[in-house]
Amino acid sequence: MDEALTPAQRIKRGRLMKAKSNIISKKRARAMKKRAPSAVIQKRAMKKARNILTKKILNNKDRKDLGYGELDQLDKKLDKKKAVIKKIAKKLLPHLKKAEKERIEKLRSSK
Repeated sequence: MDEALTPAQRIKRGRLMKAKSNIISKKRARAMKKRAPSAVIQKRAMKKARNILTKKILNNKDRKDLGYGELDQLDKKLDKKKAVIKKIAKKLLPHLKKAEKERIEKLRSSK
């Protein structure tokens, strides 16, 4: 995610993703049989770091329970913390690379 979405954009994106869900699931299944490129692992690290910060900001609340306005505010807060997200992602990268390597080894050994 690059920037916060407006409520209308969020609804539109939801409809689009629902329509493309079958295509996405087939592509995901195909991609899971291959080793993830470093760009994808970096993207996973950024997403995981963003989720860590989200949990810290929300305390006990669940992201799913938030309304559109609250989600918008959360996204804006997270956009201000891009440097922190990058720092956390950098620390998570070795763990994700190791997990990917183990996943591939397990996939190949089960055949």
